Amino acid sequence: MAAQNGKDLLIKVDVTGDGQFSTMAGLRASRVSFNAETVDVTSLESAGGWRELLGGAGVKSAAISGSGVFKDDATDERARQIFFDGEVPSFQVIIPDFGTVEGPFQVTSLEYAGSHNGEATYELSLASAGQLSFVGL
Repeated sequence: MAAQNGKDLLIKVDVTGDGQFSTMAGLRASRVSFNAETVDVTSLESAGGWRELLGGAGVKSAAISGSGVFKDDATDERARQIFFDGEVPSFQVIIPDFGTVEGPFQVTSLEYAGSHNGEATYELSLASAGQLSFVGL
């Protein structure tokens, strides 16, 4: 697989609640991470004293973060609405030459910053709030 453009890793939000996704405006950097907790089932009988983990157990989660230029676009307004209303709408993460991850996420952090001689910026953090689906290319 050839190297991919970072700008092609897209975060999209369901703007209207009916499955119409729009790319979050102004993002310059984005990140997605997948996590799985382990369930330790090590006992005195564990071979050689090595730790044993229970396969398929534990809680899975995903986190999305992004930062960019504040544009006061419809997606910026939607992110604010999601945060203040405590909604958990669907988001999509487009991973170039890999596929799309989709599911409910909660906005856990929304930050705005700016300096007198620079642009206004924002940072966004999301936590998975239900089962995610993956559709490969």
